[in-house]
Amino acid sequence: MRLLVVSDLHFTLPQLDWLMKVADRYDAVIIAGDLLDIAGTLPLGNQILIISKYLERISQKRSLLVCSGNHDGDSVNLQNEYIATWLTQVRGDRLYVDGQSLEIGTQRMTILPWWDGPETRQKMEEFLERESRCVRGPWAWLHHAPPNGSPISWTGKKDAGDPNLNRLIAQYRPTYVFCGHIHLSPFRSGGSWYDRLGDTWVFNPGKQIGEIPTYIIIDLTENRATWVSMDDTDSISLA
Repeated sequence: MRLLVVSDLHFTLPQLDWLMKVADRYDAVIIAGDLLDIAGTLPLGNQILIISKYLERISQKRSLLVCSGNHDGDSVNLQNEYIATWLTQVRGDRLYVDGQSLEIGTQRMTILPWWDGPETRQKMEEFLERESRCVRGPWAWLHHAPPNGSPISWTGKKDAGDPNLNRLIAQYRPTYVFCGHIHLSPFRSGGSWYDRLGDTWVFNPGKQIGEIPTYIIIDLTENRATWVSMDDTDSISLA
């Protein structure tokens, strides 16, 4: 079984075209947050309409798992914390989003939303606690921000990850965590596209310009992870 992992597409439509073209080569596709671009010239409402159609079309080819990132919020809760309401509204038969889990082979896949403050973080942690009672084998998470103090959260100048994720990984010990958020970690000295925290493999594909995103292939049959960018390719054993 093979998983394709990307992140931080930021409304780069050629990269979404590529993703749609290759999706059926994999058993599932993972987008680890930041589909929209809050700094873009096109209003978010228009971006949402276009991205929603892409997600629907990709999910017609393969199961698609998408978590929200810090660019994806389109509304606020009573505590003025941003949430990606639009993403929960596009979920479908093979399109899984924030707050959902599914089984892919023997893997349980849990999709965690971006948290923007105490309330959204608390809800995320309550969801994770409920999910932990359902796990019978390998467990994978989607969480946009990477753990802190890891090469996959290194900007080249500082660690910019989420310390809260370190605590949750230590508590629940998932098998894999698929992240994004820090675009240049795989390209910086001291950075990387992968790391291991205890028994947990954590990944961040990074971001590049052009028609093809940086991506990671997780081959669960061969127990191997491969990272591909326009500058380099790297592969590690997960055994």
